[in-house]
Amino acid sequence: VQLVESGGALVQPGGSLRLSCAASGFTFSNYAMSWVRQAPGKGPEWVSAINRGGTLTDYADSVKGRFTISKDNAKNTLYLQMASLKPEDTALYYCAAKATGSSNNYYYTGNSKGRYDYWGQGTQVTVSS
Repeated sequence: VQLVESGGALVQPGGSLRLSCAASGFTFSNYAMSWVRQAPGKGPEWVSAINRGGTLTDYADSVKGRFTISKDNAKNTLYLQMASLKPEDTALYYCAAKATGSSNNYYYTGNSKGRYDYWGQGTQVTVSS
């Protein structure tokens, strides 16, 4: 099983980035997905979640209106489109998978690695001028 994040970079405030998370080794379409970030010296913060079918999404208040999560089950890939980036968005961004059982309307909004079934290695986003 692998979750491999990519797309992190150094970007100026107000800029945009798209993060990707490539999944393998499990049935991606059966899992709800989340993005969780961790800034230096701080605990993990849940950012966004999406149900397994990609039809339901949720966002932390800190990113609502600026970030968009999406899920391509045909490509086994999760995305996070980030716009209007702020210095406080600087963090290591992780994607995480959560089994949903029989429910298509479920997603998980926790920030604890141990509560997810799979967790990636992270991609660094730095927002600075």
